[in-house]
Amino acid sequence: MIPGARLILLGRQGAGKGTQCVRLSRQFVVPHISTGDMLRAAQREGSELGKMAKLVMDDGGLVGDEIMVGLIRERLGQSDAMGRGYILDGFPRTVPQAIALDEITTDLPIDVVIDVDVPREIVLNRLSARRVCRDCGTNYVSSGIERLPWICEVCGGDVVRRDDDTPEAIMHRLDLYDELTAPLIDFYQSTGRLCIIDGVASADEVSRRITAAVEEARQNRNR
Repeated sequence: MIPGARLILLGRQGAGKGTQCVRLSRQFVVPHISTGDMLRAAQREGSELGKMAKLVMDDGGLVGDEIMVGLIRERLGQSDAMGRGYILDGFPRTVPQAIALDEITTDLPIDVVIDVDVPREIVLNRLSARRVCRDCGTNYVSSGIERLPWICEVCGGDVVRRDDDTPEAIMHRLDLYDELTAPLIDFYQSTGRLCIIDGVASADEVSRRITAAVEEARQNRNR
């Protein structure tokens, strides 16, 4: 049987974490837990949490630790995550969240933390061109010459720019990452759980690099 895994993927927005998480989820047969998708679902449902999160996310901000930790605690307690493991995408974003996650996962600790490293100027260009299907969430890249309205090839929904992908919101998110989330690299490096992966390559090559890092972490853990 293919072994499961308990992984965290870090990296700037636009570094390709979402693509790699989907691939890793299939490879290790574990759920891809994206806090961004969870929050956007809450927004669509019109819950109180969703309304609060929308106000913050539309300004390019980060949802507070208390809300996010509670959300993750509940999700990791579900049977699929308790069994084979999971891929965490978008959490933790701050050192306090990482400390809280260590407490949540004491009995089943994280295997390895992957930092997908892509320079700021490259992710800025990627995010500026990103488009998404309003209905199914499929991602697209705009060339600027698409026929409008842009129709999703998967479900026929409208392809649009996300509310939080305006130039102002993108710059604000990247600034917040550098200020708040980048210290996670030092935090996880100090505990020997961090592996930095060069993300400036094809998706296939980045996947190979991540898989090799996971296997190496497993071997080190079993020594």
